[in-house]
Amino acid sequence: MIDLDWTFFAQLVNFLIILTVLNLILFRPIRGIIKKRAEVMSEKLGSIEAFTAQAESKLENYKASLSGARVEAQQMRVSLKAEGTEAEAAVLSKAGAEAAEKVAAARKEIDGQKQAALKALRNEVAGYAKNVADKVLSKA
Repeated sequence: MIDLDWTFFAQLVNFLIILTVLNLILFRPIRGIIKKRAEVMSEKLGSIEAFTAQAESKLENYKASLSGARVEAQQMRVSLKAEGTEAEAAVLSKAGAEAAEKVAAARKEIDGQKQAALKALRNEVAGYAKNVADKVLSKA
């Protein structure tokens, strides 16, 4: 059986004194350091989550603005293409009108030259006919 004498109580008192001293010197500062470390880690984690949320928000804003810019560029391209087509039609219409005027003027000029040539030939036909008749008759 176990005898409980004064050494047991001395060892118990010794154990309690050492436990109290270790608690004051070692365990309490280590628990404080671990608590501070946990607080710092939670602050860092909170700031990381806030930064991640902010980055995702900025990425969404960027994607939205990029999509808007693409739509705007597409609309601008369509409107500029329509303006170009209208300008092309106007230039072609103007060029066609100018070409028609030049063709009409050239035909009028050619017709005038034709009439002048016919008039000149009609005036000279009698002389040519006389020359031909003289040649034909002189050979005969």
